[in-house]
Amino acid sequence: MRDTFLFDLDGTLLPMDMDKFIELYFYEMSKHFHDMIDGRVLAKHIWNSTEATAKDLDPRPNEEKFMKYFAKALGIDDLTEYRRRFDHFYEERFDRVKKCVVEMPIVKESVDLLKEKGYNLVIATNPIFPIKAVHKRIEWAGLNVQDFSYISSYEKNNYCKPHLYFYNEVLDAIGKDPEECYMVGNDVQEDLIVEKIGMETFLITDFMINAGNQKIVSHHKGDYQDFYNFVKSLEVA
Repeated sequence: MRDTFLFDLDGTLLPMDMDKFIELYFYEMSKHFHDMIDGRVLAKHIWNSTEATAKDLDPRPNEEKFMKYFAKALGIDDLTEYRRRFDHFYEERFDRVKKCVVEMPIVKESVDLLKEKGYNLVIATNPIFPIKAVHKRIEWAGLNVQDFSYISSYEKNNYCKPHLYFYNEVLDAIGKDPEECYMVGNDVQEDLIVEKIGMETFLITDFMINAGNQKIVSHHKGDYQDFYNFVKSLEVA
């Protein structure tokens, strides 16, 4: 029986316009680092370092990879002050980005119903953010961090979406086979790829991303109401 749900976060459990999120994120980040580096240069280095991290398949934590690429882009060896500023940003300023979130109570209703039915819940967001930022975004969705048995982050994980290495890493950590899990996401390329290893998928279409305009192949798809109806139809785990 499938008794575990893997959830993407941004655009899935957390309803948001990703373009607006990125705009606000880099705006606030540039304000936070204004005395150290030009905001446009900072955004370029963060973006490029994140892309390089996502492509890097060395079995090392994504945090380590990101910092390596970021230091190289900056042309410095000592990132102590940048690391301190990043930590402070996520603690003090990141909440300002919450303005991009769309209030949709049915998301929490779906999660609450899955908990009532005894399903194991997992956050399988692309691990390119520190755990502080992931916890914040879970809270923005009106959810509790404690509701999830596993939460991906760049400190914990060695790989990124859409590589199956990432999903296998999550499955190993939670002790589940693909046939025991559902994957719920909004990104055609990054989330639906798990069908290749036998996981059942549900594509959330409200904030769907299909960068390559690929043909959509998913076991289930629909908006948030459709997902709630799907959850309602499930047996107790």
